[in-house]
Amino acid sequence: MGHSQADKLATHQRIVQVAARRFRERGIDGISVGDIMKEAGLTVGGFYKHFESRDALVTEAFILALQDIEQIQDALKTAPQRAISTYVSESHRSNVGRGCPISAMVNDMARAPDATREAFTERVGGIIDLLAESFPEEEDARDKAMMIFSTCVGSIALARAVKDPILSNQIIEGALAAVLKMYE
Repeated sequence: MGHSQADKLATHQRIVQVAARRFRERGIDGISVGDIMKEAGLTVGGFYKHFESRDALVTEAFILALQDIEQIQDALKTAPQRAISTYVSESHRSNVGRGCPISAMVNDMARAPDATREAFTERVGGIIDLLAESFPEEEDARDKAMMIFSTCVGSIALARAVKDPILSNQIIEGALAAVLKMYE
């Protein structure tokens, strides 16, 4: 790879990293390509040297953002309660730009590009499968897993949306307590 190709790849990655953070913080339609490029230290004119469309950037940024939950997802295999406690937390709620893109962008997904929705769907299904594995002896394991995942994602989304910090904390605490009871 020549020097200019390496520079182009590094620039491309910088754009995707900025977009991954900002899409979680502001939503897919909450930030323009121009703003992303400016934050990446580039002009908007260079965008199409890196991406065929804005939709391509959205998909690539979402897939990159999914890396931020891989540790939690891996922990579901061996310590699901600990993983859930990390996910349903004040820290996760308060760090939207580095947190789970599923809870941060759940409302955007219905209007997202098909490729992004496919990546979203695949990851959601995989997490539900992992959660179901933590109830191997139970017939309703998948139902429990869907309830747990929906509660976790929904509680973080709601806790971020409400203005009252006390209510926000209560949402997190109540959801976490209810989910952890399912493991008793």
